[in-house]
Amino acid sequence: MARANGADTQVEHRGGAFVIHVEPKSRALAPRDAEERLAEAVGLTAAIGMTVVWTAIAPLARAVPATLIGSGKVDEIAGEAKAREPEIVIVNAQLSPVQQRNLEKAWGAKVLDRTALILEIFGERAATREGRLQVELAHLTWQRSRLVRSWTHLERQRGGFGFLGGPGETQIESDRRLIGERIVKIKKELEGVRRTRDLGRKARRRVPYPVIALVGYTNAGKSTLFNRLTDAQVVAKDLLFATLDPTMRGLKLPGGGKAILSDTVGFIADLPTELVAAFRATLEEVLAADLIVHVRDAAHAESEAQKGDVLKVLEELGVPEDRPQIEVLNKIDLLPPAARRGLLDGNGRGGAVAVSALTGEGLPALAARFEAELTGGNIALSLTLDASDGEGLAWVYRHAQVTARLVSGGKIALSLTIDPQERARLESRFPGKIKTTQRSGASL
Repeated sequence: MARANGADTQVEHRGGAFVIHVEPKSRALAPRDAEERLAEAVGLTAAIGMTVVWTAIAPLARAVPATLIGSGKVDEIAGEAKAREPEIVIVNAQLSPVQQRNLEKAWGAKVLDRTALILEIFGERAATREGRLQVELAHLTWQRSRLVRSWTHLERQRGGFGFLGGPGETQIESDRRLIGERIVKIKKELEGVRRTRDLGRKARRRVPYPVIALVGYTNAGKSTLFNRLTDAQVVAKDLLFATLDPTMRGLKLPGGGKAILSDTVGFIADLPTELVAAFRATLEEVLAADLIVHVRDAAHAESEAQKGDVLKVLEELGVPEDRPQIEVLNKIDLLPPAARRGLLDGNGRGGAVAVSALTGEGLPALAARFEAELTGGNIALSLTLDASDGEGLAWVYRHAQVTARLVSGGKIALSLTIDPQERARLESRFPGKIKTTQRSGASL
């Protein structure tokens, strides 16, 4: 891959993609940060099956209304485009319709901005009907405000939602009335999805098992961690946005209790607002979770910046500030041995939990932390019921968390935890049968 002003810029490539990262000077980032952002854009481009043949960083002192970047950089890229004839140019920034049209004319190639690129990836990756509906809604909401596309000569080579499509794709884009009708229809269908998920959440609350939601920057290792903890087979690849459709599995806690673990779509810097809105039905699983687990890539150079991006999305979703959260430093197997040992030594001290989802290091400490967060402050009790008391047993499961159950001699011995404020109700329902064992989490 050739770089602007690099020694290998004379290498001839035909087709493929250019990737241009626009770096505002006002951001005052170090050159390494700009390189990392460029590398992420290259990864996003590769995620839609495009071969990147040339890259450049375009410093931006002041946004130009017509083209975003300055005329000198536009001309430089135009020269490279004339020589290499790229199929597509990715601009890692948000472009207005006018800017996109003008850059396409200047470079003689199709141009996608960051939002369009991410939408294209989501369009290819969504595997379920729900996921496809959510991505289509995001695409149509974004496309409704754009100008009619003019590049219809490209042959369709992949899935997605039309940015890289062939002849005929501009029909729906040029008819806003049809787009509006389709948006209304999709929203109605997704409202049905939302109601179904809400019923599922109510059913889980009746069990009741607490819900743990994994969140984090895309490719932070959430799905690999999910598979490790639950023995599931969720697709886990070293690829941006490998997971789009949420998955939930049961999780056994160290003390014998159970929880439900939820794997969710990864976040990214400058996540298009259309996607946040379209995926709200899915992301409501995060809002309803009893515990949010923020998985970070501890070995990534931009780990701190990615953390800020994730927290920003959680704020946009409306996650309450008092919702319990755990920070997990994943991929410690990629760190130097001394750094890895230092992080592992800190596990169990109340801060971030260091793990390697790949090797299993740190996972026992993480499971113990789950239990401590979910039961901390609760009271651990024991209760013995007649095996025939199905009504009483159901009441306990609705109002407390059962951590152990033993059936013997026509009796059911239960170990459970309950909020201190709920203890009076429990004792009223089962007078003389409740025994306090210890404060839950005290031994963890």
